[in-house]
Amino acid sequence: MSIVDNRKATHDYFIEDRFEAGLVLEGWEVKAIRAGHVQIKESYVIVRDGEIFVVGMHISPLATVSTHVTPMNTRTRKLLLKREEINKLIGRVEQRGYTLVPLNLHYKNGRIKMDIGLGRGKKLHDKRDVARDKDWQREKERLLKHDTRNR
Repeated sequence: MSIVDNRKATHDYFIEDRFEAGLVLEGWEVKAIRAGHVQIKESYVIVRDGEIFVVGMHISPLATVSTHVTPMNTRTRKLLLKREEINKLIGRVEQRGYTLVPLNLHYKNGRIKMDIGLGRGKKLHDKRDVARDKDWQREKERLLKHDTRNR
């Protein structure tokens, strides 16, 4: 079950590979995510010291967070992956043009997971091509639907 999607990721990047990662979260963050107080549109994934981190993921604290916790909305959070996956990602990211993008947050067996994508940035003409193709598909569906009604 999806919690939040990053629709801007598929608009700005060609996603070539997907990985599912766990997150290192604090208790108040889990409660806030379960309540839907999370946003990943402006976040990105970095590699530091052989580990993968998500930066800029905004989690708004609930009003009921206990008084002894000082919430940091956009702190850097560690992603949990297997060593082989991390090595594969590091090798691909070091190649020119590849980046890691958070795609969505979802539940799996009661735990919160993040899908990250290995993507290559789209140029402006690529975005125009995709928009043109979507418009043509929509028009084709409309014409076929209209054609079957007239028979």
